[in-house]
This record gives sequence, structure tokens and C-alpha cells, in this order.
Amino acid sequence: MPNDTDILELIRTRLFTAVIGDVMDTRGLTRQFLPPEIRALDPDMMIAGRAMPVLEADCHGDTLGAESGKANPFGLMLRALDELKRDEVYICTGGSPRYALWGELMSTRARTLGAAGAVVDGFHRDTRGIRALGFPVFSHGAYAQDQRVRGRVIDFRCSIEFGNGTRVAPGDVIVGDIDGVLAIPREHAAEIVALALEKVEGEEAVRVMIERGDRTEDIFGRTGIM
Repeated sequence: MPNDTDILELIRTRLFTAVIGDVMDTRGLTRQFLPPEIRALDPDMMIAGRAMPVLEADCHGDTLGAESGKANPFGLMLRALDELKRDEVYICTGGSPRYALWGELMSTRARTLGAAGAVVDGFHRDTRGIRALGFPVFSHGAYAQDQRVRGRVIDFRCSIEFGNGTRVAPGDVIVGDIDGVLAIPREHAAEIVALALEKVEGEEAVRVMIERGDRTEDIFGRTGIM
């Protein structure tokens, strides 16, 4: 079985969300895709890393610290950001879509720490700056309104649940590409990656059969792949 580093490298170089999702379905892991609104900032962006889950909550206009700079207007956000480790993904949910959960300076800090990317169940901002950095960010889209006085991080490195029922625990493998974002439970990661590699090889063989003119119904009957 591949180790953690090998798993992430294999995903980055040889796999994609569709084939991983198909394999997880066969193993009964059928609720692993995050909501479809969460998309790559740029279509060519790809993420493969270990989850560092972050829980956000609205603060409904609470202005504590907003003008004076005192207290913690972002809650635990800065601490969570500073504790990102190499190959981890900052993955956040919990707030309402009234403000941005990620921006350029956060991307700069995360990239400096060697993080793999950010996935937020809401908006990002500073799009031009993030594009210039080339840091992988997945979100609902761009919206400049700040989370200060509107939302705060209330916990991190905890299990989180998205609105569609997908759960993410610390250390789960997060994979994102042009077709969406999914979570591979940590305990299943090595098996799922190995099976996904087998499926990729099988799909290549099926492509050859299609190109030579074989009937797709016959191909599926022989291979179970389509």
C-alpha cells in the first residue's frame, strides 16, 4: 500500500474526481462529493491534500473588535491559518453566503506554509491576487464583502458536515478538479487510490475498444466499465 506522500502524488499525477468517485460508490461510500456549487477559481486548478477542517459561524453584525482592532474579529481564523501544515487543505463550512471566507493574504500565508489549497463552502475574494499566486482555491465564486463583523471561525481540526450531508474529518484526503471536490475517508484512502488506478487502466483499454468500433453494450458486458 502507498504511504501518505505517495497517495497524494498518485492523485495529482494520475487520477481525477470522476474515477475516484466511481470507485468509492462501489465501496458504499456514496456521499463523498461536496456540494456542486463549490468550484475551482480557475478550471485548471487541482487540489490533493489532507483535510484541515474549519468551522465558521455567522455573528450577525457583532462589531466587537472591528473598529479598535482588539479582541478577535475573525474568531479563530488566524490561528487556524497559522497552524496549516504542508500538504493540508483549509476546508471550511458553517457560515451563510453573505461574505467571503478566503482571500489573497490568506492564500499567501497558506502557500508559504506549503498547504495544498483551500476549499470553502462560500465565497472567496481578491480573485486577481489569488490567480497571480497560482494557489488552488475552490469556492462558490467571487464576492468581495468581508467576513469581519459578519462571521467567525469557531473551531478547527474538528469534523464538519456540509449541507448535502458530506462529512469531512481531519486527515481525510481532499481532491478537487474541474468536475468538483470530494473527500476520501482517511482510513480508506490507500485502498481507494489503488482501485482508482486500476479503473483508469481499464478505461484506457475501453477507449481503445471504442475507437476500433466495438459496440459499447458489448464492451460494458465484458468489462463493466463505461
